Amino acid sequence: MKLAFIVDPLDEFKLEKDTTYAIMLEAAARGHALYALQQHDLAWHKLNVTGYAARLHLTGETSAWYRLDPPVETPLEQFDAVLMRKDPPFDMEYVYSTYLLEIAERRGAKIYNRPQAIRDYNEKMAIARFAEFTAPTLVTRRAALLHGFLQEHGDIILKPLDGMGGTSVFRVRVGDPNVNVIVETLTGNGQRTIMAQRYIPEISAGDKRVLVIGGEPVPFCLARIPKAGETRGNLAAGGTGVARQLTARDRAIAETLGPHLAAAGLLLVGLDVIGDYLTEVNVTSPTCFREITQQTGFNVSSMLLNSLEKLV
Repeated sequence: MKLAFIVDPLDEFKLEKDTTYAIMLEAAARGHALYALQQHDLAWHKLNVTGYAARLHLTGETSAWYRLDPPVETPLEQFDAVLMRKDPPFDMEYVYSTYLLEIAERRGAKIYNRPQAIRDYNEKMAIARFAEFTAPTLVTRRAALLHGFLQEHGDIILKPLDGMGGTSVFRVRVGDPNVNVIVETLTGNGQRTIMAQRYIPEISAGDKRVLVIGGEPVPFCLARIPKAGETRGNLAAGGTGVARQLTARDRAIAETLGPHLAAAGLLLVGLDVIGDYLTEVNVTSPTCFREITQQTGFNVSSMLLNSLEKLV
């Protein structure tokens, strides 16, 4: 197959933990042709969506790990599949890219994850679709509601709806002298909508990344355990990743959501589960393949390629 990857700059990849690189390695090992492009390489040109895509060759080295042929403007439907692997932030440029990809889809391009589904499943708000699995949650920009939620639950998490990697996530308890300024800062004095969730003490055992591929759960998750003195388990915030088998609850959540996610065109999803509660549904560029594979021997990239090959 000819596979096009829409990615961040290749020189920014951290090979030891980069999921996109792991997928590329598996695809190349199966003989598939790889192409790379970035968001700015997409264009609606002469009534068609094209990408200035460069053939990508993996060298097997750790420093100069790739070689690129000169980019060629190519209609996206000429690829067997296009994998959208651009990291957040999910800003308007990201939204514009999904519009372009959706036009390409109508001309026959196969895009994963599906652009409309990426827009529809905001990574924080998507849990509202599956409220039976969530902890008490509030979404608002009204300070009075946020203060009331804090008084009701005593210990809460506040976070923006468009962050990643634990950015701007705050734990707030009743009596915290900084609560007013935290609420004002996160909401921009009432101009931005944020999420509040009841604090889940089981975060000490890890914020679990449960991967769902083609509607089916990967049998292992990665528990991201916060470092000492930290609330956030995100690896980007210094958390330690420990692979574990799914619990019965993890599997129940993943198996319930899986068919809905697959039907929406979401080939790869990363569910965040703390204790028994679903906290996020990650659809832009879910990670943790490398850590799970290295610690368990289960080849997550192979599961993804198996699913992708069946689809296309």
